[in-house]
Amino acid sequence: MKNILTILFLFIFLNSNTAQDLSGKWLGILKIQGMELDLYFNISKKENNYTATLDVPKQGANGIPVTAIELVDSTLNISVGALGMTYMGIIKNDSIIKGEFKQRGTLLPLDLKRVTEEATILVRPQTPKTPFPYKEEKITFRNTKDQITLAGTLSLPENTTDFPTVILISGSGPQNRNSEIFGHQPFWVIADYLTRQGIGVLRFDDRGTEESQGDFSTATSLDFAEDVRAAVDYLKTRKDISADKIGLIGHSEGGTIAPLVASQSNAVGFIVLLAGPGMRGKELLLLQKATIEKASEIPAPITERGQVVFGGAYDMILNSDPKDPTVRDSLIAYFRSSYNNLMPEDQLHSLANQLSSPWMMNFIKHDPTLVLQKVQVPVLALNGGKDLQVPAKENLEAIEAALTKGGNTRFSTKQFPNLNHLFQSCETGLVSEYGLLEETFSEEVLEEVSIWIKKNNTKD
Repeated sequence: MKNILTILFLFIFLNSNTAQDLSGKWLGILKIQGMELDLYFNISKKENNYTATLDVPKQGANGIPVTAIELVDSTLNISVGALGMTYMGIIKNDSIIKGEFKQRGTLLPLDLKRVTEEATILVRPQTPKTPFPYKEEKITFRNTKDQITLAGTLSLPENTTDFPTVILISGSGPQNRNSEIFGHQPFWVIADYLTRQGIGVLRFDDRGTEESQGDFSTATSLDFAEDVRAAVDYLKTRKDISADKIGLIGHSEGGTIAPLVASQSNAVGFIVLLAGPGMRGKELLLLQKATIEKASEIPAPITERGQVVFGGAYDMILNSDPKDPTVRDSLIAYFRSSYNNLMPEDQLHSLANQLSSPWMMNFIKHDPTLVLQKVQVPVLALNGGKDLQVPAKENLEAIEAALTKGGNTRFSTKQFPNLNHLFQSCETGLVSEYGLLEETFSEEVLEEVSIWIKKNNTKD
């Protein structure tokens, strides 16, 4: 649900066989989904080779080592295999490179210009700082079904026993244990706050991300649910954790995964849904699209046309077999016809690749209400009133209706008027604001979650 392009580059080696000197600082502004992401490449030359680092100010990242660049005549080629990212640029002169950025089927223009100013790293005042008044331990656990090892951090209160412990479940896209986005580290902020309040917290890198094994690109929410089950099983082996007080906190897609696990495991005692979907994937994506376009002041006729076209594409997926190899080609033909051959071929293929991915096909078909009806443990569902990705009113109402239909009376829902999808105080709720806001996660929501967890884990 985030749909945020995360830029994390590894070591980069530049082989130069021309006389051109690229030494210096190069700025590129990546524009995607209404937001702008500044990329600063800091290039240094040693003999005939170059090395580089990358600054991404809106992600709070500075001095990231960068990998695999080739300079042939006036063409600069950059590839990052681990991220599926490539960049090809034509050097126009000593201060301009015009090119294209490509990542996982998405192709975007990205021109670099030589600059002298330093990148400004935005302040993130809520990021935890040592020393911590609690124990923190790096741990690993095993998903035996998929034969992968996952890595995370376990934070435990000191000088107390019989406390509740929660597992944090991230939203869509490959997330590290801190759920890092635009320099914000919301899962670290949540873990720090809750542990200080006497609640244990396990947060872990998504499969295939940072220190965790596995293949993220082929995984669906069902696979991620298996990872969470493995985390629950791990906590049950710990003698310093109360096995009857283990809960789940899921953000966005994590709010879909938490009910999946809770409905099938007697070891989960409660769940918290932060911007968790209550609507079927097809309907949620259409609502999200319309809501974002309205906030972005897209003309109504364009939005209405998009609802028809994309609704038709989602119906094709709903009626398809996930293993049918022709789905992608059918989508390409459908969009080509729907837009009268006016959509560029690269965009057609990028769109079809996204919609026919295992994760997206599963998401479009999944109906969370059918799962929520089976959840019988206490549930807290919270949403931001300015959330444009999982709109609060419609999703909270759907969650309430599903839990009620299933006979669950131990639930509470609440909407926070001025918060966005990341639970930041905001003006518009648009993705373009996320990196500009200093607040990482609303303390009002943190307090609400903490009080509710302790209330539902106190023996009468």
